[in-house]
Amino acid sequence: MKEQYGDVAVTFLDGFVAQCEIKRAPNNFFDEDLIKDLADCFLDLDDNPNCRAIVLCSEGKHFCAGANFGSAPKEKRTQQQSADDTNPLYVQAVRLFSNKKPVIAAVQGAAVGGGFGLAVAADFRVLCPDTRMTVNFVKLGFTPGFGLTHTLPRLIGVQKANLLFFTGRRINGETAMEWGLGDLYSETANIRQTAIELAQEIAVNAPLALISVREQMRPDLAAAVKAATDIESREQFWLQRTADHKEGVKSVAERRAGDFQGK
Repeated sequence: MKEQYGDVAVTFLDGFVAQCEIKRAPNNFFDEDLIKDLADCFLDLDDNPNCRAIVLCSEGKHFCAGANFGSAPKEKRTQQQSADDTNPLYVQAVRLFSNKKPVIAAVQGAAVGGGFGLAVAADFRVLCPDTRMTVNFVKLGFTPGFGLTHTLPRLIGVQKANLLFFTGRRINGETAMEWGLGDLYSETANIRQTAIELAQEIAVNAPLALISVREQMRPDLAAAVKAATDIESREQFWLQRTADHKEGVKSVAERRAGDFQGK
């Protein structure tokens, strides 16, 4: 049985597992619509007794190579109007964090910026030799988003999170495993199957107990992410209006170091 939420295809597998596949190959760039579709999908699966665990995966080369807001038609774009407003994208991200059932992400290729945040939103991550992870916001002249200022230190510790935040460096799958970003390591060709097998191992257990232990291990996570994204969106709002941000976007597109002036 299959269902569709925009560019997210849902397939119900054996063992009470739902596979949610992002279908924006090859890069699977995200925007507000995609995060809304994922949130809608996950929250509907909360009410579906045929699902006890979710596999989040993507078609193509990369898990999620970052944001691509510029591709949306101008009349469909929604933007934060002031520093005090909430970024509409983060409204959907908070909804995504509020689901009740465990999520296993199969992270092949690049997980960049908010795409990295999407991977971190999952309960478990399966990595592979092709995995590349980066929170490259400072290279773009602004600051982390998608709740990463809350979720990443909680996962790998403050110092390693700071190292990624302050340098914008990219790490491979092996390093990510050593740092605690991954839970299982697989050959690239088998990464999705490895994630499915973990989901099935989880889903064989009592569903109410799974929901209960998840909430105990992630208490009030959506509220914490809401508090984090409120700050992130405020800081991003003014930084995205600086000359350094324009230079950062240009330098990353041109694959060179940014010439930042602090303006």
